[in-house]
Amino acid sequence: MKIYISHSSGFDFKGELYQPIRKLVLNKQHEIILPHENSGEPYLVKDNLPKFDLILAEVSYPSTGQGIELDWFSIYKVPIACFYKKGSKVSSSLKTISNKFIEYLDTADMIKKLEILIQSFNAKN
Repeated sequence: MKIYISHSSGFDFKGELYQPIRKLVLNKQHEIILPHENSGEPYLVKDNLPKFDLILAEVSYPSTGQGIELDWFSIYKVPIACFYKKGSKVSSSLKTISNKFIEYLDTADMIKKLEILIQSFNAKN
């Protein structure tokens, strides 16, 4: 499965998101794209929209760019699951593109819930 991780650039995404995700057991079984892992340059997501099987969107931090990106994926009917840290104010407009929202408490909880989500999605497809 090819999975894209969408996120705001308004936080330490490399430390809080990329490093833990690369430690996922499922990271070895799926192609997980972290758009700014190797470069600060924008990832050419528009060129790859229909190639993804699942979008995981970290939505704890508001981001206009991320909203635009998620809308592009929704046009191609790529499944989108949003996850956010407890206490975050999540944009209500995200409900127009996804009905899957996962709240997590800390990094360990985030990883556990993402692994369960990926496994359940993989089992359905």
